[in-house]
Amino acid sequence: MALAKLGVVVLDCPDPHALAGFYAEVLGGTPTVETDGDDVWVDLKVPGGTPLAFQAAPGHVPPQWPSSDGSQQFHLDLVVDDLDEAEKGVLALGAKALDAEDRKRSFRVYADPAGHPFCLCAC
Repeated sequence: MALAKLGVVVLDCPDPHALAGFYAEVLGGTPTVETDGDDVWVDLKVPGGTPLAFQAAPGHVPPQWPSSDGSQQFHLDLVVDDLDEAEKGVLALGAKALDAEDRKRSFRVYADPAGHPFCLCAC
């Protein structure tokens, strides 16, 4: 029996509105904004998936990938029907290719506009 249920995946970033907009374009859904004093929080309910949230972190330092002396901490695997088409889309939205040269693999690695790594994975 599980002790808990995953509620939301939260990403720290310098601009929650912009990063929520990026993932809304990639995954669908509509960002909703919550403010609590000086903190800014943006929720994104992903159709058919786990919700994402974006929290303001003015001192955010993106993880380095790959790096032998630093940790990526976590990454998102995003399942797509067509790797080439999805790659064009995420790059147009501001993602950066980190390790997408190997076209024979079933996944490619990118960074979102705030520097969080994510993979596009063929289904």
